[in-house]
Amino acid sequence: MSDAGVRLDKFWGRELAEEGVSRGRIKGWIEAGLALVDGEVSLKGNRKLARGQTVTLKAAEPEPGEYAAEPVRGDIEAVFEDEDMLVVVKPAGLTTHPAPGEPGPTLVNLLIHQWPDIAAENSSMDPQRPGIVHRLDKDTSGLMAVARNEPARLALSDSFAGRRTFKVYLALVHGCPKQARGTVDAPMGRHPSRKTQMAVVPKGGREARSDYRVLWTGPRGLASLVAVRIHTGRTHQIRVHMAHLGHPLLGDAVYGARENAEWSRRPDRLAALAPRQMLHAFYLGVPHPETGEPVTRWLAPPEDFQTLLAGLTRECLRVGIVGMPGGGKSTLLKALRDMGRPCFSADESVAELYAPGGDGAAMIRQRFGGQYTLDDGGVDKPGLFKVMRESEGVRREVMDMVHPMVRHQCEEFFMAHRDEPVAYAEVPLLLEGGWHKSGMVDLVAGVRCPEAKRNGELRELRHLSPEMLAVFDSWQWPEADKLAACDVIVDNDKGLAELAGEAGRLDAAAQDEWDRRNIAFQGWMDALWPDLADELAPEAAEKMAAEEGDEGDEA
Repeated sequence: MSDAGVRLDKFWGRELAEEGVSRGRIKGWIEAGLALVDGEVSLKGNRKLARGQTVTLKAAEPEPGEYAAEPVRGDIEAVFEDEDMLVVVKPAGLTTHPAPGEPGPTLVNLLIHQWPDIAAENSSMDPQRPGIVHRLDKDTSGLMAVARNEPARLALSDSFAGRRTFKVYLALVHGCPKQARGTVDAPMGRHPSRKTQMAVVPKGGREARSDYRVLWTGPRGLASLVAVRIHTGRTHQIRVHMAHLGHPLLGDAVYGARENAEWSRRPDRLAALAPRQMLHAFYLGVPHPETGEPVTRWLAPPEDFQTLLAGLTRECLRVGIVGMPGGGKSTLLKALRDMGRPCFSADESVAELYAPGGDGAAMIRQRFGGQYTLDDGGVDKPGLFKVMRESEGVRREVMDMVHPMVRHQCEEFFMAHRDEPVAYAEVPLLLEGGWHKSGMVDLVAGVRCPEAKRNGELRELRHLSPEMLAVFDSWQWPEADKLAACDVIVDNDKGLAELAGEAGRLDAAAQDEWDRRNIAFQGWMDALWPDLADELAPEAAEKMAAEEGDEGDEA
């Protein structure tokens, strides 16, 4: 968006507000002849800018009480270095340069200790921010270009202003964007009521454009890894744009306050793995300030970023257990429970729902007017079962009421045990309900029991008549169809000791699958960074050839 018609003093007031620079100070700088419009000094703050004009504010001498940045010992890594410029690694938690309320130490303090030629007394650059031509938020990690002398600073600043740079960030965001890739073209400005924040604004905002691409989405859509290329460099641009899409960054307490609060209350280890906004400056391309040749570098995300990314996929393997009625599912579940494994039983869940005060009992009472409700408020299970046998419509209606509640309890069970390697859920109608297709479970284990045993000794142990067992069978898939849909088969054709052995075999297979998935993900992640950099290289080279525009100084 053009700044035509904006007063010179208001333009600089807006641009430097994030630096804590007062309007009075800007007024003094303009009156001191430090403001240039198209290369000529402009002493009037009320001068209105015209389309296409170039404005510059020259560095001022420190005012009384304001000092030049002092060197501070540190260890900043440079991934590119020559006599004109650096490309350095800014760690998360380090402010770029001194500012009101941010005395340091900052990146600038560490830079001028490690490379003294950058300091103002040696380079004639700004005393408080020598070498800085763009910025990263304090809690953003990644690559930054730094000038080592004033001519290089002017050239690099011109490249950033002219949009001849190429910047791609990696972000971890809540949920999964509906589109796998897209562009957010949404002007930004100060938040109308929270002046320290930026926002997408309907009027008066400055052009802000970001291209994003979803690289990976975690299990059950919990969070996604997104690559974002910014065409403009507005303050907090990526954080604001992703929040505008409905997918704020993990750890962003400013632009994703609600999501961040919910995340911090999680019952698992993920709650502590997002202490900052998860944003990393991954790829940077700039024309060299002296030769004009492209300088491109990429940097894998830091440990905290990768730990959280790996943690998103290191959730418990969800194993669903199915089988024909009376075939030994509950006995298998007991064996797994005796091994110390977390286990969920749909039958136990229904019993709880049907008990006095249960949600299922309340719904049955509301729907049937107390016809199948006992004096204590619980469900009259024999009476309800009788009508379900007689009416397919009633059976389906009851299932439609109860199954979502069972599924909700099962989901809460899996979430509560997310940090375990494996968790098991015995759900008789898991396949019939399509849970295996919806991502509710990762692996399905089927109990295979000989018909003679199931319809003989096991039926008698449960005190079921052949007719009753036949009714239960009729509500489920045939055994052949069930087993064909399973990933693992557990045989229950001998005694309890043998079934316990089968439980151990199932658990070992599940543990192996959990390990295999995590190892595979780590390999995928290690290969992603260089592969992504190779993919971006041609686009970066094309971008830096030449293009004009107006780019801000912070992403």
